[in-house]
Amino acid sequence: MFNSTGKFVTVSILILLVIPAGALAALNTITPANTVFLGEENLNIIAAMDGDSSIAWWASAAEIQTSSPSYTISVANPSAFFISPTEFSGKLGPWYRLNTTGQVNGTAFTVSDPNLDLRVMDATLGVDASENGWITTGSEVSFKITTNLYQMGQRPGVTGAPVTIKVQAPDGAIYSALTNKNGVTTNIDNIAVSTSPYSTGAIWDTERSALYPYGTYRIWAECNANSMKDNYGDVGKTYTSAWGILDQERNPLIGVSTWTASPTTLVTSPPTTVKTTTTSATVPPTIVTTTPEPTPLPTTATIVQTTVPATTAPTKSPGFDSLLTGTALLIATALIFRRN
Repeated sequence: MFNSTGKFVTVSILILLVIPAGALAALNTITPANTVFLGEENLNIIAAMDGDSSIAWWASAAEIQTSSPSYTISVANPSAFFISPTEFSGKLGPWYRLNTTGQVNGTAFTVSDPNLDLRVMDATLGVDASENGWITTGSEVSFKITTNLYQMGQRPGVTGAPVTIKVQAPDGAIYSALTNKNGVTTNIDNIAVSTSPYSTGAIWDTERSALYPYGTYRIWAECNANSMKDNYGDVGKTYTSAWGILDQERNPLIGVSTWTASPTTLVTSPPTTVKTTTTSATVPPTIVTTTPEPTPLPTTATIVQTTVPATTAPTKSPGFDSLLTGTALLIATALIFRRN
C-alpha cells in the first residue's frame, strides 16, 4: 500500500503477531466498578449489573442514602450498552445498580470523559520536538502519551487502552510500524497504553531515508475503542491535534536567525554614506549665500562717483552769481552812454 516493496504486507503480519487474539473482544466486557468512557458502545455490562435492570446517578454522593437519584436509566439490553455522550455528559462519576425496590445494590461502573495527548520526543537529544516542530535527521524518535484511557486496563483480559499513533509521511502515506536504529520494528496501531504518561521508547530512526524521506510529517494519536471516536470525535478527547514535524538535518530556526541578521548589517551602512554626502552638500549653500553679498557694493560706488560732480557747486563763494549779474548790467549801461 505504501510502496512497491510490500511494506504494508510486512506490517500487517507484525500486527497479527503483536495483538493477541480476542484481546479487542474482551475490551467491551465490563465488570463491577470498572471505568467506562463517553462514546463507548456495545458494552457487555451483564457482570456489572449483577442481575439488576436499572442504574442511577446522584449529583452528590453524600445524598445517596437520603435522597432520590438525580438520574435513572433502565438497562434493556446489558449485553450491548451505549455510554451515550448526550445522555451521560454532565453525569460523570459512579453509577449504581438499583434492585427491584429501588435501593442501591452496589456500583455498576464509573463514567469518565476521555482525554488524550501526544508528544513527539527527540530521544537522541532528549527534547520535545513537538514544541519547535523539528526533528534532526539521524535522531531516534519516541512518543509520549498522556491519557486517562489507560484505565481500560482494569477490564478482564485487557492490558491497556488501544491507542494508535498516526505517522503520515510527506507523500501522504501513513505508517503502521516504525523501525529504530537497532533494526527493531514496532507496531504503532492499537498500542496497549497501560500507564499515564506512557512512553514508547525510541522506535523511529529518522536516518533511514529510504524508509523515511526528508520533509514534514503529520503525527497524531487516536483511540476508537468500542467505536468511541466515531461516537465522540472531539479533539483532545478521542484523538489529538496533528503535529507538523519537519525532518531535516539543519534546524530551521537557525536558518531564520541567519537571514534576519543579514538585513540588519546592510541597513547599518547606508546611513553613514548618506551623512557624508549631506555634509559635503551643505558647503555650497554657504558659499552661494556669501557670494551675493558683495555684489551690490560696486553699484553703490558708481552712484557715489556720479554724484560727486554735482557736489562741486558749493565750492563757489556766496553771492557770486549776483556779482556777475551786476557787472554785466554796468558794462551794458556804459556801452549805451558811449553810443549816445
